[in-house]
Amino acid sequence: MATSTKLPPNAFVHEILSHVSKQKSVAKKVDALKEYRNDALTAILIWNFDETVLSLLPEGEVPFNKNDVPVGTDHTTLRREWKNLYHFIKGGNDSLSKTRRESMFIQMLEGLHPEEADIICLVKDKNLGTKYKLTRDHVAKAFPDIVWGGRS
Repeated sequence: MATSTKLPPNAFVHEILSHVSKQKSVAKKVDALKEYRNDALTAILIWNFDETVLSLLPEGEVPFNKNDVPVGTDHTTLRREWKNLYHFIKGGNDSLSKTRRESMFIQMLEGLHPEEADIICLVKDKNLGTKYKLTRDHVAKAFPDIVWGGRS
């Protein structure tokens, strides 16, 4: 059965989200989130589902060149890049110019695995739920320690 498949250690965030999305019940989604919790996953879920996290990037499609080198070669991951996400939200690094912030975002996207870049593009517009069957309720049940609101 596909839903009981184990992900590799240090799975990509897109692999975790796909795995969670395939779970048929709320309880299984919550268990999968708990099992694969990491700082990068938590950060993008908060950005996506907390309405007080405000993106400082333009809404809509981002013009960037996807990193299409073979998997396992020259990609970075959200596990490595999540610490830089604060640059792109209100209250994170407000001293950056709009141009500098947008060029940093594009540079990050171009270095990421293409699926990881897609996730960040969805998250910046709070659209993760359009690709993955996941809600704030699932996240809140899996991670009761997350305090929602009051972030910007």
